[in-house]
Amino acid sequence: MIGSSPILNTGWAITVKKKGFAFMKNKLVIVINGKGGVGKDALCDALKISYKTKNVSTITPIKNIASNYGWNGEKDEKSRRFLAELKRVFAEYNDLPTKYIVDEYRSFLEDDNDIMLVHIRESNEIEKFIRQVSTPVIALLIKRSVIDNAKKYGNDADDQVENYPYDYIYNNDLPLKESSMAFVSFISDIKNKIFNGIE
Repeated sequence: MIGSSPILNTGWAITVKKKGFAFMKNKLVIVINGKGGVGKDALCDALKISYKTKNVSTITPIKNIASNYGWNGEKDEKSRRFLAELKRVFAEYNDLPTKYIVDEYRSFLEDDNDIMLVHIRESNEIEKFIRQVSTPVIALLIKRSVIDNAKKYGNDADDQVENYPYDYIYNNDLPLKESSMAFVSFISDIKNKIFNGIE
């Protein structure tokens, strides 16, 4: 793929078919992850040009709660630690982050969207969500060479992002316009392999 160096799990589509997943209108769930600044949001926006997409995050209900108690949308390291810790507490208390995206997933099954993009940071939360998905699902890591991979944010949600066995890795190193086109092609290839058996 031009502009990317994906690590492809070539057996995944076969595994999906063997497990007998319901291919509901060729719906694909993509758990997307990556460190801050790698361009996840821009790539998700680019995908909207070619596909009907639903874009959700486990942090959304946490941000809604935090905004009622003094958080004003800051993205500094102190705020990132605060949100990560608040999310951890709710995950342990009543599993709010996973319940939220599972509800969103159920809505996705009934709507006309082709792809559901799910932003989850923590490895255990990724696994928890994937176990509840009945349609094809992949885990995708976005990387960018200019990002300092050694940087520590001071919270496990950010610092442990790469400690998961992702199905695919996309290197987002091209200029914005070129990268957007390459990413759409990258995802199209994955969909063709899953739903049509095209390598």
